[in-house]
Amino acid sequence: MNFEGTYVAMVTPFTKEGTLDEEGFRSNINYLIDKGVNGLVGAGTTGESATMTHDEHHKVIEILVDEVDGRVQTIAGTGSNATTEALSLTQFAYDAGADSALLITPYYNKPQQHSLVNHYRTIAESCDIPLIAYNVPSRTGINIDVDTVVELAKIDGVDAIKEASGSVDKVSDIYRALTHEGLEDKFNILSGEDSLTLPIMAVGGTGVISASANIDTKRMVLMVDSILNDDYTRALELHYEMLELIRALFIESNPVPVKTAMNIMGLPSGPLRPPLYGMKEENLEVLKNSLKDSGLI
Repeated sequence: MNFEGTYVAMVTPFTKEGTLDEEGFRSNINYLIDKGVNGLVGAGTTGESATMTHDEHHKVIEILVDEVDGRVQTIAGTGSNATTEALSLTQFAYDAGADSALLITPYYNKPQQHSLVNHYRTIAESCDIPLIAYNVPSRTGINIDVDTVVELAKIDGVDAIKEASGSVDKVSDIYRALTHEGLEDKFNILSGEDSLTLPIMAVGGTGVISASANIDTKRMVLMVDSILNDDYTRALELHYEMLELIRALFIESNPVPVKTAMNIMGLPSGPLRPPLYGMKEENLEVLKNSLKDSGLI
C-alpha cells in the first residue's frame, strides 16, 4: 500500500466524565476530512491508546472506519509491547475494515534488532493488512536501526515506517539503503516529527503522520502537497509559518498541548487521561499566544 500525503494522528475526545465522546470523535473526523487530509489515525499514541481499555480501543477503530466510509485512508493504532496483544489488535483492525495499522515498537522490553524484525514479521504473516512500523525512541527506549528498516521493508505486508527519531541524517541513510535494495518504491518513509516534515520529505519521505495537524490542518496539508508538487518555495514559507506553533504543541508531553489547544478552539477534545494532566500556566500562555499568532483563535 502506498502512503503519501498528510495523515492526522487523531486525539481521542472524552466527555467530562472521562468516557469516550463518540459524537465528538465523529465530528473531528469530518472536520479533518473537510480540510483535505489524506488519512486518519485512530487509537494511536496521540489518541491516548496507552490508557484506553481494549473495548474503548476497539470502539475507536470501529467509529473511525464507519464515519470515514472510504473517503480517506483509515489507519488503526494497534501497537503494544506484547506481540500477542499487538497481533490481536491488528487482527481486530483488519476485521473492522481499517485500511492499515500503525504499530509502535515494543516499549520497555527493549527487544534487540532481530527481535523487532520477528515482532513485525509475526504480525504481518498473521494479518492481511498493511503495516506501518512506528519508530519513536524518545518514548520507547529503542531505536530501529537503518539495516533493520531495510529488513522490515523486505517483509510482505510491512509497507512503511513512521520515523520519529529526530534525525534527518537517519532518514537519508534509510532512503539510500532502500534504494540500494530496490525497495524505495514499495516502502514509504513518513515523518513522525512535525517540525522536520519538510527536510524529511526533501530526502525521501512521502508524507507525515502529524499530531499538530489536528490544530493547523490546512497549512500542514498545503505544505505537504507543495512538497509533493516540488514547490519548495511555498513549502518553506508554510514551514516557517507553522514552526512556532508546532514547538508550542510539543512544549509538554503529547497530546497534552494538542488536546488543550483543541479545547481552546472549541473542537471536541475534553479531559486528558491520568497520569496526564493540564498544562503548566506558563506553557499554556505560550500555547495561547502561538494559536493567536497563527490566526487559529
